[in-house]
Amino acid sequence: MVLEMKVPSPGESITEVEIAEWLVADGDYVEKDQAIAEVDSDKATLELPAEASGVITLKAEEGDAVAVGEVVCLIDTDAAKPEGTDKADKKDKKEEQSSDKKEESKKEAPSEKKEEKKTESSDDKKTYATGSASPAARKILAEKDIDPSEVKGSGKDGRITKHDAENAVPSMGTPGGGSRGTERKKLSMLRRKVAERLVSAKNETAMLTTFNEVDMSPIFALRSKYKEDFKSKHGVSLGFMSFFTKAVVRALQEYPAVNSMIDGKEMITYDFCDISVAVSGPKGLMVPVMRNAENLSFRGIESEIKRLATRARDGKITVDEMTGGTFTISNGGVFGSMLSTPIINPPQSGILGMHNIVERPVAVDGKVEIRPIMYVALSYDHRIIDGKESVGFLVAVKEALENPEELLMDNNVKKALEL
Repeated sequence: MVLEMKVPSPGESITEVEIAEWLVADGDYVEKDQAIAEVDSDKATLELPAEASGVITLKAEEGDAVAVGEVVCLIDTDAAKPEGTDKADKKDKKEEQSSDKKEESKKEAPSEKKEEKKTESSDDKKTYATGSASPAARKILAEKDIDPSEVKGSGKDGRITKHDAENAVPSMGTPGGGSRGTERKKLSMLRRKVAERLVSAKNETAMLTTFNEVDMSPIFALRSKYKEDFKSKHGVSLGFMSFFTKAVVRALQEYPAVNSMIDGKEMITYDFCDISVAVSGPKGLMVPVMRNAENLSFRGIESEIKRLATRARDGKITVDEMTGGTFTISNGGVFGSMLSTPIINPPQSGILGMHNIVERPVAVDGKVEIRPIMYVALSYDHRIIDGKESVGFLVAVKEALENPEELLMDNNVKKALEL
């Protein structure tokens, strides 16, 4: 029996996916539920499991966009399992095939050039001197206003081919001896969707950004005192994100307009806080969501962020875990960013940007002291959030972070940290 495997629907409103990578080769024997491919949707990268055991025949290439419900491979369920087949063998086979492909590519390259030379030689109908250009190459170089003497030919006896002319770049000074190669690579469906959303956010919202600075000394002191006990008891680190999430939730409850969205001519305000957390994954930026963050403890927030970030970086995040969110927190500080203007994650109306922490001289009670300072930025949609609300929100976040024991822990640190 030959089973037709079709693309399953990864989520509501998704009509097509892209084959990012086949994890098996054509003709391989696969086991039921074995991951056979990674597919990109416009929201996440997902694994495609085999629906039955048997020999697989691939019906789509890597990079192909396929509609939901379209057949991407066939599995012959009557085929016998080869003796000695196991995961290690398959891995070795895939690596061997990959190596073979590279070798074939190396072997084919000269023949391709040979074919190119043969074709051009046929077109030109004559033999060229060293460093001369074919008629097609001369025409292209003339259009680019490039002297043929400035181009190094890859053809026979150094002849300049059409390919050389197309890749030639006008000299901007003394030519160097380094590589000037280029690479053209198709953007993944996820990256294309992210690009569309970012451009849409810039073009369709009245986005403004307000800034402030936070003295991180109180949080440094709390983490220094309790982080070992916290990790020992809960198995996760006491990071900055739990403090920032708590501060954001408190500020959203105080300024509900920031926890709102525009839907046509209406404004939707939420009484819950689903916080999106921007993380860097292997396929690009991903924004998984912490549901009902207002009900999570410090331990709950740290555990959920670790779980979502791990799943995103391992490529196992689901569409449901990426959908929704009423407000976003983006931590560019982990990459060394000092200051930035984060872009709103539509249809949300606000995003908080965290940055790196640097010791800076600040005035404290009339004296200059060195304190660990972080710049924070709030980008917001001015159509529904006024300046007073945006500034007030960011000030509320700053106040909570600079006085966490009172405003985030109800003056009971051990209870808040569940120690």
